[in-house]
Amino acid sequence: MKLELRGITKVFGPLVANDNINITVEPGEIHALLGENGAGKSTLMNVLYGLYQPDGGEILIDDKPVHFSGPGDAVAAGIGMVHQHFMLVPVFTVAESVALGYEPTGALGVINKTKARKLVNELSARFGFDIDPDARIEDLSVGAQQRVEIIKALSREAKVLILDEPTAVLTPQETDELMDIMVQLKESGTSIVFITHKLREVRAVADRITVIRRGKVVGEASPQSTETELASQMVGRPVKLDVDKNEAKLGEVGLSVSDLSVVSEEGNILLDRVSLDVHKGEIVCVAGVQGNGQTELAKAILGDIEPNSGSIKISGEDLAAFTIKERLQKKGLGYVPEDRSTNGMIASFSIAENMILDVYDRAPFAKGINMLPAVVEKHAEKLRDMFDVRVTSIHDPISTLSGGNAQKAILARELSRDLEALVASQPTRGLDVGSIEFVYERIVQERDNDTAVLVISTELDEVDALADRIAVMYRGKIVGIVPAGTPRSVLGLMMAGVPLEEAQAQAHTTKIEEAGE
Repeated sequence: MKLELRGITKVFGPLVANDNINITVEPGEIHALLGENGAGKSTLMNVLYGLYQPDGGEILIDDKPVHFSGPGDAVAAGIGMVHQHFMLVPVFTVAESVALGYEPTGALGVINKTKARKLVNELSARFGFDIDPDARIEDLSVGAQQRVEIIKALSREAKVLILDEPTAVLTPQETDELMDIMVQLKESGTSIVFITHKLREVRAVADRITVIRRGKVVGEASPQSTETELASQMVGRPVKLDVDKNEAKLGEVGLSVSDLSVVSEEGNILLDRVSLDVHKGEIVCVAGVQGNGQTELAKAILGDIEPNSGSIKISGEDLAAFTIKERLQKKGLGYVPEDRSTNGMIASFSIAENMILDVYDRAPFAKGINMLPAVVEKHAEKLRDMFDVRVTSIHDPISTLSGGNAQKAILARELSRDLEALVASQPTRGLDVGSIEFVYERIVQERDNDTAVLVISTELDEVDALADRIAVMYRGKIVGIVPAGTPRSVLGLMMAGVPLEEAQAQAHTTKIEEAGE
């Protein structure tokens, strides 16, 4: 099936999200869309999937104009979509989730669960997924939930499949499997629109690449282009993807976690005797597929959850008796949460106010019970310039900022204090390539300021760029701690629970590693 987007325009108030976009996707083609955060890629795909109505232009299938009033029309026309954010019901089983909206029914309209299970098993076997059709969604790992989303889209017999950041929660080996699936689908005549910010993946699998910048198509790129060339085309200026950093100069232990265990109220082990030391002057990256205890580790260090056993120390001092506020204000802990909108900011507060959330009641920002607006304003303006936070006014609510700029505001707040230890979870999530470059430089600078830095990331490119050492987590345990530069194939196996020595013996070069060579 040939798909054409001709002159697509989508406007939200004064914002032109898509400006006269023309794209053609040929049958049996993997067509990648590249662009900065907020460039308009997801908006365009939402128009294609019937979630948004275009303000101009048309969609053509096999050279015939079509109109989608909603996703149902798009699905009926042979278009499937795997969303970046899961569209699953937690209490449903896998089979029920896949069947939802297109239920195979028997007598009296009751869902034919046998037929639904069979469909899941067939697709799971065909495309290499290990998914139990009777498992409840809420009991599955994040990675398994992503695979359910893919199965759900494939079950509709889509002729054009839109994949919006589909590898965000997959290990390198699982990503390889997805790449194989994409090739299988392509060879069977299915077209794939592949949205990703991971340049290695684009180079590994794309037949054609369209680059979108600020709502406009700025050209096509070759899959043979280097990552640096692709990144530069995305942002419209030269970009340096690697990080210039000197060898770490290790000081004393700045952050120490010893035999840390956390058990949920339901009795599930979230952290299983985790031990990890981070020296001042080094960056330790915690790698792993999301949902394997990294979130709980970060929250335990912050004091947001109480461990069942074990200890957490900063510069040798046990934090057990200290509140979150005391850890941030008095013990020199900097903290960048993985979910900025929920845990990193107060949406209704101004940008300036959010930049002092950790220290709002301390000098020089407060005197007695009163905040000093002029001091707060001057501080915010300074951080705005230092961290390139693009704002209309620092007095606007932080909710008016793009995700990337909100993240930079949070980073600015945390890195503007004198720190003993910094915990940064997914520090570049939602940032464009140019902003990522800047954030990496600031994190390395913080390391060189003799701070112990713990970075928690699901992005192996990020781990490669920043780590002096790498700790890999799986199901609440640290599987092993390895030096920087450890091959992705080894890390990927460890992320799947394979012990270090066995992972080293089994390792093979992944497709993503090959693409990056």
